[in-house]
Amino acid sequence: MNVEAQQAEYPYFVKVETSTGQSANVPIAFLTRQQVESFLQFDFKRLTEEAGIKGARIHVERATTADYEKVLGEIATCLRTSKVNVA
Repeated sequence: MNVEAQQAEYPYFVKVETSTGQSANVPIAFLTRQQVESFLQFDFKRLTEEAGIKGARIHVERATTADYEKVLGEIATCLRTSKVNVA
């Protein structure tokens, strides 16, 4: 078994903000500490360069728990909003 397969994964909140004020949230991402480190040092920079975006910021915070009820509530709200926009 390789070393990464043996490492524990933890839930993280990830928020990306651009210099134009746009933002994107990934509520829960399960990553090892090494994956977070690699993402922050290399992958995020590569992704922003490929997209041609300057001044983007990222905030990664370890989640204490995955709140399943909150996820269900957000999905329900999103679906209700989509239904209103379609009508």
